[in-house]
Amino acid sequence: MSKTPIAINLGDAAGIGPEIIAKAFHQQPALLQGCFVWGDVGSMRRATAQLCGTGPSQPLALIGTPQEVWLVPPNCIPVLQEGDVLAQMPLGQVSAAAGAFAGRCVMAAARAALRGDIGAMVTAPLHKEALSAAGAPYSLYPGHTEMLQAVAAEFLGKPVNDMPVRMMLANDELRTVLVSIHLSLRAALDAVTYDNVLQTLLITHASLSRVLGRAPRMAVAGLNPHAGEGGLFGREEIEVIAPAMQAAAAQGCVLSGPWAPDTVFMRARKQAEREAEFDVVVAMYHDQGLIPVKYLGVEKGVNVTLGLPLVRTSPDHGTAFDIAGTGRADPSSLIEAVRMARALLAEAGNFPQGRPKEN
Repeated sequence: MSKTPIAINLGDAAGIGPEIIAKAFHQQPALLQGCFVWGDVGSMRRATAQLCGTGPSQPLALIGTPQEVWLVPPNCIPVLQEGDVLAQMPLGQVSAAAGAFAGRCVMAAARAALRGDIGAMVTAPLHKEALSAAGAPYSLYPGHTEMLQAVAAEFLGKPVNDMPVRMMLANDELRTVLVSIHLSLRAALDAVTYDNVLQTLLITHASLSRVLGRAPRMAVAGLNPHAGEGGLFGREEIEVIAPAMQAAAAQGCVLSGPWAPDTVFMRARKQAEREAEFDVVVAMYHDQGLIPVKYLGVEKGVNVTLGLPLVRTSPDHGTAFDIAGTGRADPSSLIEAVRMARALLAEAGNFPQGRPKEN
């Protein structure tokens, strides 16, 4: 295995992030070898204590740099403390302090990834209301994706508009990439433009070509019911989406559509009894693309940010304030996010021996 560490961001300390991280290290020690928590030792100590019951909690090891992860004894959870230890947050409550701390961890880990100090970052969930309550600069960003876009653009000395990114949600059965991310539905409709659709298609083609070793078969979802039904239910498919598809095809993309959005995801779903028709569906807005993937099981879904000059994955669920501290949080999606990060690094040549053996 390469000596390239992977950072797992704490997420919002008042949510389930610390708990699922602790469970992941306990359940999959081989997979998480070389991973460390970029966050807060106090929050992780509370999480491990909650999970151990009356027995001894899993030990933590405080590290000063990412490379020190390789010096940590087995069965310890390495933690790189971001600044001062965070005051204990009430679980399940929105906190500006927790939002600011989570945002600070994300920005610091992203800069470390851009410098090459870490190979990838896996981000536990943020709470968008806490991020907003934290004030600038964190309140400027609706979520991880936009924050990482801004940090990468600043690092490279580019305007944010010159660092286009897209969200892909994926599991073993389905992949979907979104034209727009965290916008109101009214704003998302306005974001279905020729330039945005074309840019999404090109980013998806470039990113998945590296993963698959060939051009991905992209299915493009329509915006309107029945993909507009020839203009009867809307003309975006005719006037915006199809012209963007033609331009993408001229640049080497393999794609078809626009397809009726209520059936295209079924055709792209990989199942044991039949092969999927498509490798990915390009959806026009957030819920159109994410509902089908999450319906198949949030415990297996992984969020991947496409277009960044770094590897970033995350679970496809939120902070789950309603169950924080109860011990009921499922770490499966976080484990899948680590697995996906390793796969992306292996494709990039950082993990030439491939996926590590799991317990």
